Order: sequence, then C-alpha cells, then structure tokens
Amino acid sequence: MARWQPDAPGRLAAAALDLFEENGYENTTVSEIAQHAGLTKSTFFRYFPDKREVLFDRDTVTGLLVEGIASAPPAAGPLDAVADALDALGRTFFSADRREFSGRRQAVLDANTELREREALKRIDLTASMIEALEHRGVPGLTARVAAKLGTLVWEIAHDQWIDTGNSEDFGPLARRALADIRATEAMR
Repeated sequence: MARWQPDAPGRLAAAALDLFEENGYENTTVSEIAQHAGLTKSTFFRYFPDKREVLFDRDTVTGLLVEGIASAPPAAGPLDAVADALDALGRTFFSADRREFSGRRQAVLDANTELREREALKRIDLTASMIEALEHRGVPGLTARVAAKLGTLVWEIAHDQWIDTGNSEDFGPLARRALADIRATEAMR
C-alpha cells in the first residue's frame, strides 16, 4: 500500500489483525505492523501508544455511546437512553462492513490473555462513560450505574450474536432483543 492512501489507523488495525492471526500477538512487532500497512513505525505511534491499542477504537465507541445517551428523547428512561445509544453504535460503528473484521478481532482477543484484560478495562471505562452521561441527564447515581452495567451486558450479548458467522441480523435489533430479554428476566421474580 502507498503511504499517501487515507485511513492510516484503519490500515494499521487491518495489518495488525492479519499479523496477529498469522504470527500471534506476542510474535508481532510494531515495525512489522507498520510495514504490512505500508507505513512507518513513527506513523504507527502517531495513532497508537502501543500494539495493544491498535485493535481498540476507544474514542469512537465512547463518543458514540455518550452522544447516543445525550440525544435520547427527554422522556426516555435510563435503559431506553442506553438502548438508543446502542442503536446509534450499531448504525455507525457495528455496520455490516465491519462484521468480519470484528469477528476476526474477537478471535484474536480470545486467544490472548493480555488483550482480553485490555478489553475488560475498556469495557469498564465505557461503562463509566455511560454512567456519567446518564447522570448528566439527571438519572440518580445508583440507577445510572445499574442501567450502564446492564447496557454493557446487552452490548456483550448483542456483539457475540452479531459476530457469529451464522447470523446476518444488524447489531441494533440484537441489542434491543437482548434488552427485552433482560427486562423479561426481572419480571420472572
């Protein structure tokens, strides 16, 4: 690939994924990732602090979730605001053209303890961002925590279903169904 081509972060992520699958995460260097993407090592570090981060779109996802919660209708309850945010995430980030990449990415994460730990920390940060966004809407602290944690659970369930190769459904409807299942569980008491 030529260096002038657009989307250097995307190219680096795709190159890293290819190399992580081929050689393993531990056996892949930043220099190899950059070279595979047709870029320099310094370009890699312009976008990512280390090779762990190349598979994590931290700012994009957080921004979409916070914006989705903030733009939910004023009368929406906390879980409905989270559901609106997950819908927005599905339309923008978990689009059909990212499904294969996301499934491959998850397989790489599942195969490496360090990356699974990083993913867990990212989810904690995302949950904290959702809590803050809900509190900004006036949702009381404990309610915001519960809604955000349930939102994270819904996301995990929907994401696992969305990347399943036998599934063709969009992320948003999967998230809405997972939320309905969680709400039905509460009614089973």
